Amino acid sequence: MIGYVTIGVRDMDKAKAFYSELLADLGAKVLMDMGRIAFLGSSMDAPMLSICVPYDKNDPSPGNGNMVAINPGSKEKVDELYRKAIALGASSEGEPGQRVPDVFYGAYIRDADGNKIAFFQFG
Repeated sequence: MIGYVTIGVRDMDKAKAFYSELLADLGAKVLMDMGRIAFLGSSMDAPMLSICVPYDKNDPSPGNGNMVAINPGSKEKVDELYRKAIALGASSEGEPGQRVPDVFYGAYIRDADGNKIAFFQFG
């Protein structure tokens, strides 16, 4: 159902490097780069993450309550992506852990532009 989710960034080169490295183990890479906007994913037929410098050229502003959630496939991968994001310069918004017993395991980060990203596993 979801084709892509877009988040605003200030520095495209820095953001492409961050997300390309962070999501590489999930098979994601830059699939289309049009200068001020780029699409990352495993294929154009699968959901993608889009990063862009806002069209109005104002600073990007993450929404209150907005978040992109990525399911890497296991609790161990949640832990790995969280550690990798922190090593790449992200800040922690919640260390990996069981949030709802036997239902939801998650970790949360913010990228350099303040965008909130969750890594999660159900079950």
